Order: sequence, then C-alpha cells, then structure tokens
Amino acid sequence: MSIYQQLLTRERENAPIRVGVIGAGQMGFGMITQISRIPGMIVTGVCDVNTEAARKAADYYNSKSKKRNPVLVTNDYREVIQSRDVEVIVDATGVPEVGANISLEALRSKKHLVLLNVEVDITIGSVMYQLFNNAGLVYTGSAGDEPAATLELYEFAKTMGLEVLVAGKGKNNKLNPLSNPDVCREEAQRKHMSAHMLAAFQDGTKTMAEMNLLSNATGLIPDLTGMHGVSATLEDVADKLNLKENGGVLNNFGVVEYVDGLAPGVFVIVKSELEPVDEELRYLKVGNGPHYTLYRPYHLASLETPVTIAKAVLQHDSSIHPLGAPVSETVAVAKRDIKAGESVDGIGGYSVRGVLETHSDMKTNGHIPIGLISGKVVAKKDIKTGQFLTQDDVELDKETTVWKLRSLQDQLFTLNPEKSPVIKL
Repeated sequence: MSIYQQLLTRERENAPIRVGVIGAGQMGFGMITQISRIPGMIVTGVCDVNTEAARKAADYYNSKSKKRNPVLVTNDYREVIQSRDVEVIVDATGVPEVGANISLEALRSKKHLVLLNVEVDITIGSVMYQLFNNAGLVYTGSAGDEPAATLELYEFAKTMGLEVLVAGKGKNNKLNPLSNPDVCREEAQRKHMSAHMLAAFQDGTKTMAEMNLLSNATGLIPDLTGMHGVSATLEDVADKLNLKENGGVLNNFGVVEYVDGLAPGVFVIVKSELEPVDEELRYLKVGNGPHYTLYRPYHLASLETPVTIAKAVLQHDSSIHPLGAPVSETVAVAKRDIKAGESVDGIGGYSVRGVLETHSDMKTNGHIPIGLISGKVVAKKDIKTGQFLTQDDVELDKETTVWKLRSLQDQLFTLNPEKSPVIKL
C-alpha cells in the first residue's frame, strides 16, 4: 500500500499522525502550512525560541486546516517532545547544538525524529542513528532536501543495475566564501529568511554539508577537498564530470559533487558496461553515452518533509541516514582574520565556513568538524583567512551537548571503524 493510501486510511480511522515541529522559521512554517492539506496527519505542537513565530505558525495552520485541533505552542522544545499528543518530531532548526539536544530528548521520550537539520546530522548522525535504531525508533533526514532527493536517484539507478559514477546537486546561490549575515542581510529580508541561513548558503557551507550527508549515506566521497564545483548544464555535465584522461576534471569516479548550474535540481551520472543496456539508454534519448545523466529538476525542500514523516511512522523507514561510520566531514575554515582571544562563531556567522573532505583526511590533518564550532569557542592563536582550523588553533566548548555526543561517536567508531557499533541502551 502506498504512503498516500496509508494516510487516507489514517484519515478514515480518525487516527492522524501527530507531528511536533521544533523551529518555525522559513522551512518549519512552510511545512506546518503544508500539513494542513495532508490527509491523516496533523500538527499538535510547535516550538520556536521566538514564541510569537511559533504562535503565528500554529494559528495559520489552524486557519487553513479543514479540522481544527489543539496545538501546543511553546519556546521550550522539551514540552513539545514530551507531549503525549506528539508521536514524531521534526527538527527544523538548522543549529547543531540545538539539534543535539532535540535528538537526545526525542530518544529519551521515544519519539521518531525527522531532520531538517543537516548540520547536526553530519556532526553526530552516525551515533544518533545507531542509538535510535537500537531503541526501535526512526532517525532520518528529510525528503525534499538535496541529499535525500539525490539518494532517490542514486538508489533508482542502482536498482536498475547501473553504475553510479557521480551524484550531486546544482548550487542555488553563487559561491561567496566570505559571505556573512551583514553581507546578505538585505537579500535575506527580501526573501523572508534568516540572514545566518542565507550566509551559510552563500559561503558554501550548506552545499558542503548536503554532499557530506549524501556521502555518509552512500559511501561516495569528494574527489578532492571542497569538490570541483564546475559550471555545467544538463547537456555537458557528464562530459565535465569525467576523468581527466577523458577530458573531464575528476581524478576518480564514485564521488559526490556540486555544479554551478542545474539548480535547483539534483543528478546522478551513470553508465552500463552491458552493450544492450547502453544501446537502450541511447535509444531512449537519455544521452549520447557512454555516460548518462539522470536528473530531477527540482527539490521541494520542507514541502516534501511530510513524506518522510509518514514514512517514519507508517513504514518505520527513513528517507536518508548514515551507513555507519562517517565517510566525509565538513570542516571549519576561517573566513576572516581571527585574533588570539577572540570568540569564534559557527555556521552562517562571521568567522568560519564549511569545506568538505573525507573523514580520513580530517583525522590526518587534525581539522575540526564545523558543527563543533558551537557554544563558547575561543581562538588560542591568530588565524588567517582561508586557514583550516585545528584544535591547536581554538578551544572548543566541551560543555556543549554536540561536543559530548561527537566524542562518544568518535570513541565508538574508532573502536571498530569498519562496521556500525552496537550500542546498548
């Protein structure tokens, strides 16, 4: 039975999925609004640090819903997660430390967790997926975000027996590695979004994090630190993302990548060694071969999140999750000169941006996952613009929940890095 038919059954039985949402910003508000039109699903709790934003989202939801229902409104995420009227949680905050606390509370309260928070997933996703899975709960990234949308194409291709050479996305915003909330504030106001969120888009952190999550879910790796980011169209992307000896830019296949172009779509580049299959792909006008691009020209962001919510509750399944130990990492790089003694802020701020590299390179180089630039982080020495941060450069905040969970993850996966550990609750 399809998810839609299962939702219709829930609607007929008057047993809707009861959703609690943490974060009523652009993504959260849009998703809450969308649920008002979905059968077999209701919003029963909304939390935001700005209580007025949570109230606005809840009121708008009930104004558009055919059946009004009580909605808990609060600025305390624990109240929503612990509510008996909530069975699944959506983290729409995008903040690693907040996401870490939400994850722990959802686990403790035995609630499924759907993440619109790629930033926390790439930092502690390996350990949290194991903990939730062992507790009989679903921990999942969201449909509609580029990682899950790309994974759908990846698994579609693999199910047909095709070899996936490259998987990736088109970048929506022009790359400006030095962007910060002041640089993009006016544009953010026009777009009714957080300046910190837009800065994270523009400086490349969000793209790196998204491809990080895709890497952890597939085993594909970045071809080089930061990926290539070539300009490409649907017609030439397979040629440009080819091996160097074939006129492309890649050193290896089996990689994640982003391109300037194709936005807001996602893609995989595939091939088949079977001559009849190759001929069929040409006949079906997928391309001229021998490499073919499968392309989805859109991703609907938080509007698709309800699909994952339903999948988690009705099918006990995820849209995307880490395979096991981290494959790649998004590490912190200075985007301004930082003086010893200065505070260092995190994602979407004024101090650092994220750059993708393999987990093994991160360990070799001693780089810091950008999700750990949380809480009170202070520079121990002068840091130059463009410098990759190490623990010799900054004092991390070891009191943060995200730092503690990351330490647990590092310990568990270092003990047996080849397979997922079994964590007893």
